[in-house]
Formats: sequence, C-alpha cells, structure tokens
Amino acid sequence: MSAQLRIDWTRCDGHGLCAALLPRTIKQDEWGYPIIDQTRAGIESAAALKRAVGACPALALRFGDH
Repeated sequence: MSAQLRIDWTRCDGHGLCAALLPRTIKQDEWGYPIIDQTRAGIESAAALKRAVGACPALALRFGDH
C-alpha cells in the first residue's frame, strides 16, 4: 500500500491552510472543508505533503501508510 494523504475529520475545522499549501491536490467544499484528490497527491513531493501536515493548525492532516 502506498502512502496516502488523509484527514482526521474529528479534528478538522476547515481552516483551509492545507488547500492553500497544496492547491493541485486539495480543494475546498462550500463550507471550507478539504477534499483530497488522491490521484493528484502523487504529483506532490513527499516534502510538500509533510510540510502541509506540519502546518495544519488543527493537526488534522495525515500522511502515511495507515
């Protein structure tokens, strides 16, 4: 299984920072919550994905195998 970008919905507050940092991969729904396009996540570097995970103010973004 390859590493995936995921959202912990119990933590996400819809700040939108992840969408700003990864605009090719994450879009926002009408309430500001992220929608991840896993097919586009593969074009992002692991460093960019990890940077976005570290920047999430709600600690809701995850990158890994599980």
